[in-house]
Amino acid sequence: MKIRLGTFNLFQFVEPPYSWYTKKEKFNKLQWTEKTLWIKNQIIQMNCDVIGFQEVFSRNALKNIVNDLGFKYFETTDIAKISKDNPNVYSTTTVAIASKFPISHVQEVKAHIPSIKKHNYEGFFKFARIPIKATIVLPNEQEILVYVCHLKSNRLNEFEYTFKQEDSLEHKKSLIDEALKNKYSSSLKQRLCEASSLFFDIKKEKNKPSILMCDLNDKEFSLTIDALCNNQYHDEKRKESLILHDVHNQYEKTIYNPHPEQKEIKRTPTSFFAGKGNVLDYIFISKEFNKKNKNCIAEVTNYTICDKHLQENPDGSLLKSDHAQVVCELTFK
Repeated sequence: MKIRLGTFNLFQFVEPPYSWYTKKEKFNKLQWTEKTLWIKNQIIQMNCDVIGFQEVFSRNALKNIVNDLGFKYFETTDIAKISKDNPNVYSTTTVAIASKFPISHVQEVKAHIPSIKKHNYEGFFKFARIPIKATIVLPNEQEILVYVCHLKSNRLNEFEYTFKQEDSLEHKKSLIDEALKNKYSSSLKQRLCEASSLFFDIKKEKNKPSILMCDLNDKEFSLTIDALCNNQYHDEKRKESLILHDVHNQYEKTIYNPHPEQKEIKRTPTSFFAGKGNVLDYIFISKEFNKKNKNCIAEVTNYTICDKHLQENPDGSLLKSDHAQVVCELTFK
């Protein structure tokens, strides 16, 4: 048996006459028709059984689209909030999940209070977007946990480090600790708290195969990924061990070389900012899907980035998306 899962940031999915954040930011009917048609075609191209969505304002409009495409099950854990000043303007967004297989249970992911305190978070903590934790029953009766999240974005363009693969966890933490101490980046602190809360929720489900589909709003090799995946981030006495594995590292890599003279392998970006490509969208899997685990029940047999629209226009388009879609295929033994 094979299943395909994908993550899809819809980029301001707001059905007219509603607006996002400000009154003037909205689609007309023709633009909305063009955007939803592109989304439908993109979902067909992804050919998934389960999709996690980000930037969902108009819940019912998305539910209708996915239902028409064979996704019988659709859930959110939150509803986008309307501005107090204008009943036609959304002030918050949500995530959603669509599945062709039954969703037997849906939960919110709660904040992990010890992690919030450890990061010296000031004030009342809440997720920027409440994650989804869905139990899905596969045709072989196997139950899997699928998480969908969209972590805090860096809207104020606060100072943040960019790390490389060779940078150690100790090195990254030392720099980040200084940045957080001096309040260089409150958005990063929020993301680390969100990622840590997800880490402990997934870790407590140690006997359940888990998949996380997300827009992390942070780059490859970031400390956010360590907070999400690495036991050692939370307990320095432990050797490095991962509770989640990046699907990209479980599949033979595709070479992406923007400059032919460059010889090193570049990971395909999922988003661009100021002309520079970044990997912000990920699918992570638990040890049950890790091919190096002798007891794995399935392994990654395909990994695809749907980025044709970004190749045509790296900045993306409101009538499409400013993110690529990430898709993985799992083949069960």
